[in-house]
Amino acid sequence: MDQAPVVDMKFEAALAELENLVHSMEEGKLELEASIAAYRRGMELMKHCQAQLADAEQQVRILENGEFKVVDRAPQATGPGAQAPLGRNGLETQ
Repeated sequence: MDQAPVVDMKFEAALAELENLVHSMEEGKLELEASIAAYRRGMELMKHCQAQLADAEQQVRILENGEFKVVDRAPQATGPGAQAPLGRNGLETQ
C-alpha cells in the first residue's frame, strides 16, 4: 500500500487516514503484522496532527497579540441569575 509521507500531509488528510486506521483496527480483521504497521502509522499521523494543531494555536496567539481569547458562540445571558463570563484562568471576570 503506497502511503504519502506523513510530513507532507495536510491536517485533514492525516486525520481522515488516522480515522480509517482506527476503524480498521477496531474491526479486528487485520493480521498481526498489519495491526502493528497500522499502529505505527497511526502514531505518526497522531503526532503530525498534534503538531499541526499546536502550530495553529501559536498562530492564533500571535494574531491575538499573545492573549488567548475564549470564543463563546452561545448567546450572552443577561439579567438576574446570569453567570459572569469566565477569564483565561477559568475564573469569573466580573
